[in-house]
Amino acid sequence: MDQHVHDKTGVAVSVALHTTPPIGAYTVGFDDGVVAGRAEFVDSTQTPGDRIFFHTEVAEEFGGRGLAGILVRHALADCLSAGLTVVPVCPLFAAHLREHGAQYRADGGVFRRPTPADIALVTRATDRR
Repeated sequence: MDQHVHDKTGVAVSVALHTTPPIGAYTVGFDDGVVAGRAEFVDSTQTPGDRIFFHTEVAEEFGGRGLAGILVRHALADCLSAGLTVVPVCPLFAAHLREHGAQYRADGGVFRRPTPADIALVTRATDRR
């Protein structure tokens, strides 16, 4: 997945998926190769088809440009098209789904609340960094 969109300032940005187990990420960046932010996830080994989003961050110098929202929307759209269940441990993903979850479900998306097992999986994955 590599999609081009524009941030709030009108600058073209791209969103790309990187899957390097145990932690994958969607990144948002610019044509010059600068990566401005990332939304990190682990794919559940206990429940195949579940993608657990646990951390989203945009570099401070790129704040206010809507990049975090672009990351969340593109990650959710990718999960929808891949038939994955979203598990929002990340507060940004959780807030987005609280506000827009009904529409996401109406579009065919699936998400669920995180369990202690999901948190343990994220902890193990991040401890291996």
